[in-house]
Amino acid sequence: MKRLRITVEGKTYEVTVELPNESAPAASAGVSAPATSSPVSGSVLAAAGPGVVNSPLGGNVVGVNVTVGQEVKEGDLLVTLEAMKMNTYINATSAGKVAEVLVTVGTAVQEGQVLVRIE
Repeated sequence: MKRLRITVEGKTYEVTVELPNESAPAASAGVSAPATSSPVSGSVLAAAGPGVVNSPLGGNVVGVNVTVGQEVKEGDLLVTLEAMKMNTYINATSAGKVAEVLVTVGTAVQEGQVLVRIE
């Protein structure tokens, strides 16, 4: 399980998401989960860790609000994604200095892709 903070039209929600690589109760009931493959290299996809901000969904980057070297606080807006005509705001999960910004406006991203690294 992973906890995410999502803001929709200015209202913030905290949600818990079950990750696909975790065993699901349905699998033990005889229902098999579909196999997944990703065309994105392993270096772009990474497990969440301190300072790593991953995309919670696939979409297009429509805003990058930080630059390398910028100081951010927990909750600061980092990146805005658009998927299915809806914007998703990606906020800093911890305070620190932006070490890398791995996307630009117009980049198509996949779920789990690293967007920003904070040190």
